[in-house]
Amino acid sequence: MGHVHILRHFPSPQEGFNRTVRIYTPDTYDARGDHRFPVLYMHDGQNVFAHPESAVFDTWCANRVVEEGVSAGRMEPWIIVAVDSGPGRFQEYSPWDEPRNGVSARGEAYGRFLVEELKPYIDRTYLTRAGSQWTGTMGSSLGGLISLYLGWRFPHVFGRIGALSPTVMWSEGRLFDAWRAHSERWTRIYLDAGATEYIHAGGIPLDYGQGTRDFFHHLKHLGYGDHEVSLVLEPGGEHHEKDWQRRLPGAMQWLLG
Repeated sequence: MGHVHILRHFPSPQEGFNRTVRIYTPDTYDARGDHRFPVLYMHDGQNVFAHPESAVFDTWCANRVVEEGVSAGRMEPWIIVAVDSGPGRFQEYSPWDEPRNGVSARGEAYGRFLVEELKPYIDRTYLTRAGSQWTGTMGSSLGGLISLYLGWRFPHVFGRIGALSPTVMWSEGRLFDAWRAHSERWTRIYLDAGATEYIHAGGIPLDYGQGTRDFFHHLKHLGYGDHEVSLVLEPGGEHHEKDWQRRLPGAMQWLLG
């Protein structure tokens, strides 16, 4: 099952506090000498791994998914860097203010932490593969929104973007307005949601099925091809870790395979 190493007080000067970072190295990492591995950065790190020190309830079990995918020959081994969310999760994963429920955005600072602080540390410390084609980011809900933001804002860093049930309707759909053109870089974007997935967050109605479908068509209109963007709408899918865990093998196979 590889190894999960936890850094409990990793400094984020861009944000002004320390974070917990969980780093998974695959089973083959120590046996491959100087082989270099691609890296996936995931959000809500406490919910990512099957590990005794992960969240108490359901997690994505991403380490198991990678090992099973590698064993089946569906994907190569990836390092996963999972960053825990903090008590200000709505703010951390909001690229823009959401005045409807009083959220002040801190997503830009979080993105700079990943690009300026965490990724350089990972590249110095681990045998990583350089280039945006071999660097991904993935999350769900607002973690899906911040993943898409990172892919738009830093296309030279993140070439693979996984957005499960992304809150693209946040901030009155500001992401649609910001993402106005194809990045003209190597890109792979995975989008999914429950076909009729719908919740209220702080009094804001969020239609994930329709919003995710609309953003897929938005990207297609900008010229992204079928090999660059994928949409999965799951009948009966809900806004819950169990649902993201269930869809993760297919998401990782398309995004990382």
